[in-house]
Amino acid sequence: MSDNQFSWEMFNRMPIVGIMRNFKQSDIENILPAYAGSGLNTIEVTMNSGGAVESIEHIAKNYSGRLNVGAGTVLTKEELDVALKAGAQFIVTPVVSLPIIDRCRQLKVPIFAGAYTPTEILTAWNAGADMVKVFPMVGEALEYIKAVRGPLPHIKLLPTGGVNLDNCTLFFKAGASGIGAGSQLFDKDMIAQKDWSALSEHFSQFVKKIGTVIPR
Repeated sequence: MSDNQFSWEMFNRMPIVGIMRNFKQSDIENILPAYAGSGLNTIEVTMNSGGAVESIEHIAKNYSGRLNVGAGTVLTKEELDVALKAGAQFIVTPVVSLPIIDRCRQLKVPIFAGAYTPTEILTAWNAGADMVKVFPMVGEALEYIKAVRGPLPHIKLLPTGGVNLDNCTLFFKAGASGIGAGSQLFDKDMIAQKDWSALSEHFSQFVKKIGTVIPR
């Protein structure tokens, strides 16, 4: 595990988790300067991506103090151990995995556990999740977050999937404590065209919009 710890101060300043899945390492090395330079500071590499371990190692080594780097789609303790050895500072799961939540609590590693129903959300929170990743955010996502917040206002929710530039602020207004975004944040066309300046501007638009609803 890396000595470099997850920074809640950084995350709370810009509470969006950028989710990278199946990008070439050569593209990642161009994406990261744009990402960090725009003011975004928390990034997740899914463990089912090709080269995930190498990507986590690269970010942990080269962006220490600038980016929180985490491992996503962690489903087993074996994947958890590999991710932490590579330098992951936080863990994200797509489902409620009590053994992984428990292990992260023991190690004092932030865990954003995936859940969907109110029962799953409460189960993950009571087990010790630092935030609950509400996934998948499909259909009337904003209305769902508002509804869940009614009986469970104390739980920190991180809606993920379906988050885009148009609705990102609305999730915070609905009561989310953070958001997770993948393909809508990492624009595949810009990356395919290697238009890094356009991607940087795209990232900056997210930062500008989210900044309007985050207390300073």
